Amino acid sequence: MALLSLVVALLLEQFRPMNPSGGVFAAYGRYADAVARNFNAGKRQHGVLGWLMAVLPWVVLANLGFYLLHEVNVLLAWAWTVGVLYLTMGFRQFSHAFSAVLEALRAGRFDEARALLSPWRQDAADEFTQSEIAKISIEQGLMGAHGHVFGVIAWFVFLPAVFGSLVPGPLGTLLSGPAGAVLYRLSTVLGERWGAGGGDALAAFGSFARDAFRVLDWLPTRLTALSFAIVGDFEDAVYCWRSQAAGWLDPQAGIILASGAGAIGVRLGETLHAHGTVSFRPELGLGEEASLEHMQSAVGLIWRSLVLWLLLIGLMTIASWVG
Repeated sequence: MALLSLVVALLLEQFRPMNPSGGVFAAYGRYADAVARNFNAGKRQHGVLGWLMAVLPWVVLANLGFYLLHEVNVLLAWAWTVGVLYLTMGFRQFSHAFSAVLEALRAGRFDEARALLSPWRQDAADEFTQSEIAKISIEQGLMGAHGHVFGVIAWFVFLPAVFGSLVPGPLGTLLSGPAGAVLYRLSTVLGERWGAGGGDALAAFGSFARDAFRVLDWLPTRLTALSFAIVGDFEDAVYCWRSQAAGWLDPQAGIILASGAGAIGVRLGETLHAHGTVSFRPELGLGEEASLEHMQSAVGLIWRSLVLWLLLIGLMTIASWVG
């Protein structure tokens, strides 16, 4: 059922993608801001309480809805799971921007590509060279694929596998719902909203949200990097992962970027022209400077990785039936 739920949710999201700045996402953003206003007293322990209030009710609701519908009809529980995955996954939320930049570069419209890239990365891109546009697009695309797809899938499958199979009876059914997907997605949102982008006002309050996301993302990060290595150049991906990731500003992000860069044979990181100056970043990957061809290779890498994940989940499902 997990495999079918994922496939249907991915298809729905392809045909009718969610608006990342409206609807459910905007409503949850307002809820998170309200929690921060009411719980932020400038200390980390208040951030712990705020995080629990912003995450746990929705995690419980996701699995409680699954359990209650499962008691009525299995198909209703399956439909609920598909709906939750549709809300928590966002393949088109990053692939649409990536495709738009790719098409602009392919047509030679470099100013348009820069204009499309700026809101996506939430920073200026008007001074980027052609290679830098391709390089940042690949970096954004790899991280987007991890955060919006692979991380959600990892927790959607991992949480029921660990807890649901260990607990028999109705409680096991309750733990087999889509709560893992909700847990990961909301921890990602709060890690960015309170932790990385909260500013000085949320520095202490948001530190727990940032740390909670790092803990929850530890396993998905390595699974994503491993899948990039398997479907790409395995030797170079593993070499870059082991030798370069730790030097990146965020070592966990460095694992994904280094593995992805090595898998497709491109150099990421390095210099960027922005804000009237040149910034220097650690080198990730091996091979040539980023180009249009490497952007296309990154698309193939992400799709092959997704197919690999779905095949493995299918094999796990068959193994559980046989068992």
